[in-house]
Amino acid sequence: MFKIVKRLIDWTGQYKKRIYIGFIYAFLHSIFTAIPIMLATYGLSAVLDDFNGKSELNPATIWLLLIAMIVSVLGRFLFSYLRAITQDSVGYEATAAERIRLGDILKRVSLGFFSQNNMGKLSSAVTTDLSFMEMFATNMINTVVNGYITVIVLILCLAFYCPLAGFISLIGVLLSALFLNLLEKHSHKNAPVHQKAQDDMVESSIEYLRGMQVVKAFKQDGVAIEGIRKAYSDSKKINIKIEKEYMPYNCLHLFSLKAVSIAVVAVSAWLTYCGSMDLPVMLMMDMFSFMIFSSVEAMNNAAHVLEIIDATLSKLKRIENANVIDKDGQDIKLKNADIQFDNVSFAYDEKPVLKNVSFQIPQGSTTAIVGPSGSGKTTICNLIARFYDVNAGTVSVGTVDVRRMTCDSLLSNISMVFQKVYLFYDTVENNIRFGNPAATHEEIVEAAKKARCHDFIEQLPDGYNTVIGEGGSTLSGGEKQRISIARAILKNASIVILDEATASIDPENEHLIQQAISELTVGKTVIVIAHRLATIEHADQILVVDAGQIVQQGTHTELIQQNGLYRRFIDIREQAEGWSIA
Repeated sequence: MFKIVKRLIDWTGQYKKRIYIGFIYAFLHSIFTAIPIMLATYGLSAVLDDFNGKSELNPATIWLLLIAMIVSVLGRFLFSYLRAITQDSVGYEATAAERIRLGDILKRVSLGFFSQNNMGKLSSAVTTDLSFMEMFATNMINTVVNGYITVIVLILCLAFYCPLAGFISLIGVLLSALFLNLLEKHSHKNAPVHQKAQDDMVESSIEYLRGMQVVKAFKQDGVAIEGIRKAYSDSKKINIKIEKEYMPYNCLHLFSLKAVSIAVVAVSAWLTYCGSMDLPVMLMMDMFSFMIFSSVEAMNNAAHVLEIIDATLSKLKRIENANVIDKDGQDIKLKNADIQFDNVSFAYDEKPVLKNVSFQIPQGSTTAIVGPSGSGKTTICNLIARFYDVNAGTVSVGTVDVRRMTCDSLLSNISMVFQKVYLFYDTVENNIRFGNPAATHEEIVEAAKKARCHDFIEQLPDGYNTVIGEGGSTLSGGEKQRISIARAILKNASIVILDEATASIDPENEHLIQQAISELTVGKTVIVIAHRLATIEHADQILVVDAGQIVQQGTHTELIQQNGLYRRFIDIREQAEGWSIA
């Protein structure tokens, strides 16, 4: 138990000092808890001595006892307050810092990390798991460490008056610790299973909600909900199992403490009967016996909760130890926006995608990348942005190997517009401001005008302050795309990557999107993945990719005269774009 507590204290990091200061306040709080009882014992003895004529009770003594009682009670509440304000907020502060740390790590890992770790587990880590830590971290430290501090102080006070009673109380604490240890061992076995059940629940819930459109469309409620029901059922079973294994050891833990409390009462009564202990001391012993173990009794839940915390810390540690892609990177300011691939090879989990790819993209030029689905077009763009690292060869931007740069310094030079646009559940203005957090409202409006989205934004209920549905669900595809282009315009990066930006746009929006893209790409180094002839034919160079290799390279005029993949591609596109209804 204490091993996990130590790990938990280490997890609090920079707030560790406050935890230790809190232990001092807990110790002083325990002393001031015991003092009133001892003062009452002294006062009762003085009253009895006066009553029996042994000694006269001085009124000044009564006033001193009263003042001392008031001071001790005030001291008890003071140190309880100081401990609370010192320790109790640490869990919230450490959890907030952990969320930021995890967010920074997840931002800097390779995208391969997300394919190896499903979103359910990651979502559970940064939401459910950290909320659990937030609620219970410092509470468990207080329950275990401060609980034992309190009981040790009270046992010492008890032993001062009656060593036998102190020894009996110590035996009770040791027996309690034994049963708690057995409880902890069972919890240790169940904690990973409990953690997995929690992750499965989150994962199944997310999957079910994301697939709700398909579920409704195909009326497959029973099939779709089977996974989520199983996850909930498994969670129920493991929690019931934990409770069943918890109860016997919990009962033994509580029984040992209650039995020792009765033993202390019996010993003090016997000693008083034999004349070895005064009546006031016996009464004090009786009061101590029924309050001394209250702080230890609460540890029954702590044993199980600490094991869950231990499993949670292990899970968070695995994310923290993820291979950050730019751990050796430097903040480098690029001198130009040239891009070069030199014998680049890349594979996704042993599946080769690019093989010895080499090409150059001069600053200020437009390069179109075409090829069959799965040929490696998007992978080329991902390697430029360093979403992944190459297996062999070199990707250079501005004559600098991207592996020498931090992700932030590299991506500050790159704007990306994807086919699938994601907008945050926030205002339109903040979604555009994502491209440049320091932008003013006027700059945002100017970017929106260039992206041809100002007019429809003004027609929204609250204009730029209208809150967009999650993922941009309240906007059309063309509207979302133009907002994403406004975001890229506001960023004003020297390199622009367009990944199928117009592939899924309806004809009514296409001319607006093309106008917005023209505003975005003025004077930039542009890489565009597209299938539309109008987007490709005016490019300064075209890279034709097939099976992970550059099979053709040149301008539209040059490539159309060659028998090859590009010409076949153009013929197919012309047929597709030239269809009509008879």
